[in-house]
Amino acid sequence: MSIDRPTDSETASRVVVTKPTKSVAWWLGGAAIVLIAAVVGAAIGPAGPVWWRVPLALLDRLPFLSVDSGVNDAQWNIVWQIRAPRVVLAALVGAMLSIAGASYQGAFRNPLVDPYLLGVAAGAGLGATVAFVVNRDITERWFIDPVPLAAFVGGLIAVALTYMVGTAFGAARSATALVLAGVAVTSLTTA
Repeated sequence: MSIDRPTDSETASRVVVTKPTKSVAWWLGGAAIVLIAAVVGAAIGPAGPVWWRVPLALLDRLPFLSVDSGVNDAQWNIVWQIRAPRVVLAALVGAMLSIAGASYQGAFRNPLVDPYLLGVAAGAGLGATVAFVVNRDITERWFIDPVPLAAFVGGLIAVALTYMVGTAFGAARSATALVLAGVAVTSLTTA
């Protein structure tokens, strides 16, 4: 709750208490959905404990709380060592994608923008294609899969090229110039 203190001399003695806005409910609802999705993601799999024992096992690992979950150490290791890192990584990737989408929407002041606007998706597709074409025997010994890495680098190069074309030749630094440059780079990378 927030407390507003009016500066008006007549109402200076009153304190106005306002109710929380609906945004708090939206934040709590979103946090609950993310928590439920994380527990479901940790519970589903071909091996390990029965799905309904996973929330009990997670509660059992909290400090100062003892719950008999019936999960042995091998099953707990499946949940904690294999599934939990994937759930955390999925949450981080989703957060990064939402930040990227929100920044696109804010930069162009348009709620309908997409990754194809500046050529990111087309550049990533070209980078992944190049990684597929390269001899896979060379890249088998790498510690990281080269396809996502090449897609990321291709997307970065496409955005850099879009920015250079959009601001080159004395063009005004406007959203329209960037969009037109993005269309040109997308056409180039998908050709």
